[in-house]
Amino acid sequence: MGDVAVGARSGHDGEEHRGRPVDAADPATDGAVTSGNDLGPDGSGGGSGEQPPTGGQESGGASSKPNKQRSFWKELPILIGIALVLALLIKTFLVQAFSIPSDSMQNTLQQGDRVLVDKLTPWFGSEPERGEVVVFHDPANWLAGEPTPDPNALQTFLSWIGLMPSAEEKDLIKRVIGVGGDTVECNGTGPLKVNGKALSEASYVYAGNTPCSQDDQGGQFKVKVPEGFIWVMGDHRQNSRDSRYNQSDKNHGMVPVDQVVGRAIVIAWPVNRWDNLPVPDTFEQNLSARSAALTVAPQGLALAGAVPLVLWRRQRIKAAESR
Repeated sequence: MGDVAVGARSGHDGEEHRGRPVDAADPATDGAVTSGNDLGPDGSGGGSGEQPPTGGQESGGASSKPNKQRSFWKELPILIGIALVLALLIKTFLVQAFSIPSDSMQNTLQQGDRVLVDKLTPWFGSEPERGEVVVFHDPANWLAGEPTPDPNALQTFLSWIGLMPSAEEKDLIKRVIGVGGDTVECNGTGPLKVNGKALSEASYVYAGNTPCSQDDQGGQFKVKVPEGFIWVMGDHRQNSRDSRYNQSDKNHGMVPVDQVVGRAIVIAWPVNRWDNLPVPDTFEQNLSARSAALTVAPQGLALAGAVPLVLWRRQRIKAAESR
């Protein structure tokens, strides 16, 4: 190390000689090691016969080998495992894909469409609202007699992690018409009414269908939806086995809110049918059962207030006549 001098003792007279001082900022001292670098009595290397380190070694250990990067093929199983865990978490808590098996929601949804269902908001206490398209578990054997799909092992696995629509779960998809407290009714061919207010359904009911079906199987009805339940109907009114035609079950055709998987928000497949699934404008009107009650209340209050006034006036008339 020609540019670094260190102290040494002379072997002849015992006099101590010291080299020039080492600058603290001298780059040659950075990263220096002690092994094999001490000077011997003659000022050369420490008797081992080793050559002084090269310039690359003196400049802070730059010659040390860098850590070898892990092979891509070794990292691939880890990446796949992480992706599968994330997919499973997303399917369980956020979004899941479902396939449309029938024509009951035409033309909003076509058979074979894939929709993405929001499963997050129900975790925060959100309940289905009128006009939403929702997926729900079969509440009372509505799918009795329907063919059961027979997926292969790969389809079953991909469905389980959410990368393919669920194939084995018995789920249905319909539009929410009434929620807890609502009165829903159909007379003749329609219109369909919620709490006495007519719905304008031309934008989503299947072309050529009437909002209400004239039959004695359930197409004509007037029901009140209990709290904790919803009343659902398909957009293809004359081709949908929905709440109307399941009124003989244990829930009287209603769907328990806790059986709702989530709201269908997007048509994800096929590509040429990409679209969102908004709530139709007709449901933006004030359909609340409470508002309907309030329209009657002022009239009742007026009548109740008029009775004492009439009685008071009649008493005055009688008193005047008796004078």
